[in-house]
Amino acid sequence: MAAIDARNDPYRAFNYEVDFGDKTSAGFSEVSGLVADGDHVDYREGTDRFNHVRRLPALRKYPNNLVLKRGYTKNINLWTMAQQTALGKTNRRDVIITLKDEEHNPVMRWKVMAAWVNKIEGPSLKASGNEVAMESVELCFESISVELVGGGA
Repeated sequence: MAAIDARNDPYRAFNYEVDFGDKTSAGFSEVSGLVADGDHVDYREGTDRFNHVRRLPALRKYPNNLVLKRGYTKNINLWTMAQQTALGKTNRRDVIITLKDEEHNPVMRWKVMAAWVNKIEGPSLKASGNEVAMESVELCFESISVELVGGGA
């Protein structure tokens, strides 16, 4: 009999890594937008015996942009990517988000294909504030794939 995964507890959402495919891994405090949505087509033939339409799968859509947020540092790679896009030199990249277990072993990986910077937002600055200066970037992309990796705890 095959062994069933002994893990009963879900993985925590705070242990992950974002890789831009150029040997650059970046730390982000928040990742969102991993959404896949499928359309359907209603179809019925005149000779169908039933009083209902059939629903067939149609195009797959990815309605949200991938949103990444992080504290501001001297790393301006995302701004450089945004400037290249504005100049018509879109630099599409595959972005890999890896979820890790408590021991930092990879357990699940989302591959976001052909992503490019659609929007970038600098920090909100406030002289009387005590917050970390944050930047936010939105990436448009064409598709997402998901895979399980490693054993995980």
